[in-house]
Order: sequence, then C-alpha cells, then structure tokens
Amino acid sequence: MRVLVVEDERNLAEAIARGLRREGMAVDVAYDGSVGHEMAFVTRYDVVVLDRDLPGKPGDEICADLVGSGVLTRVLMLTASGSVADRVEGLGLGADDYLTKPFAFDELVARVRALGRRSSPVAPPVLTVGDLVLDQAKRAVTRGGKPLDLTRKEFGILEELIKARGGVVSSEELLERVWDANADPFTTTVRVTVMTLRKKLGDPPLIETVVGAGYRVVVP
Repeated sequence: MRVLVVEDERNLAEAIARGLRREGMAVDVAYDGSVGHEMAFVTRYDVVVLDRDLPGKPGDEICADLVGSGVLTRVLMLTASGSVADRVEGLGLGADDYLTKPFAFDELVARVRALGRRSSPVAPPVLTVGDLVLDQAKRAVTRGGKPLDLTRKEFGILEELIKARGGVVSSEELLERVWDANADPFTTTVRVTVMTLRKKLGDPPLIETVVGAGYRVVVP
C-alpha cells in the first residue's frame, strides 16, 4: 500500500511515517500543502493522511481537488479540533474519514488499512494461489500449511503479484507500490528481492519472469 502523509508538524509526520512503514506500507511525506498537493497528483497513492491546517495550500483545498479529479485515492483528514461541526465540514469536502489529534496510533493504522482496501478493486482479506495462503490483515504467509518468514518488501511484492491475478506487474510498478519516493528507479532492488522471495516460496515455482515486461504469479 502506498501512503502520502501531508503534515506540517515534522515530528508528528515522521512518527506517523515510521509507524506505517513498520506496518509494511510505502510512505512518502510532505510538510507543506503545496508540495503535498503536487505529490498527490504525480503519484498514485492508496491513501493520503492529510492535515487540515497546512502552510502553502490548505488541506481542505487538497481534499476537494482530489475528490473532484475522480482519483481512487482515499483521504483521511487530521485535525486538532474534535467538534462535530468540524468533522461534518471535513467529511462534506469529500474526505473518506476523519481523525482528531491526539489519536491512538493503532486506530490510525486500522483506518488507513480500511481506506486502502477501498482505493483499489475489492480483494478478499485472504489471498490464495494453489497451496499458498496470504493473509493481508495478519501479514502472514503459508505454503502447504507451513509459515514463511518474509520481509516487509517480500510480502509487499507477493501481495501485489497475487492481486494482479496472473497479470504481469512491471519492476517499475512494484517499486512504486512497495517502496517509496526515496527508492532509486535504476536500482536492482526489485530483482534481488524477487530472487530471495522465490527461494523462500520453494517449489514448484510460483513467480514467473516475463522478459522485458515484469513478473507474474503462475495461477493454477
């Protein structure tokens, strides 16, 4: 899942980003509304965690522009005000959810995950390919009933490939969906991560390389 955090309180923004990354998400951060607005329209994010009070461009305006553009990106608004009127106003702008500061981080994660599921075609919480089972909520993978110890990036790649249902996913798409804006587009990290993932998945092979195009999961 790719998430953009637009928050001018740097310590809070970095804390949110660190926490979401620990949950296996690819997270970018903007500390200014104008920068956040540009990033939101350059990259396809599943969820934007958006502060209402921002320098440069207000969060309300960013939210309205996202909703008006018709993109599938979901918006979670953050605010220091917990009044019902503010909450109604934020949701009236088209925000998908609303969270008042201070908040419990576990609640933020749960809401971001719920919104992320709504930003793309509906996929069941548990994905299966042959004898492989991937539980998105528990972040767990088994094959033939045996648990597999995958890194966050390996899990993310496998999740994206299974969701594609046999379709080819390019290295560039995997880099965009599983990593973040700091990833080097010329790096071999995707190829190396796929190689280690294949070893952990064992035989018969599940991931197929499509020369010049990318990777796909072999669907029985």
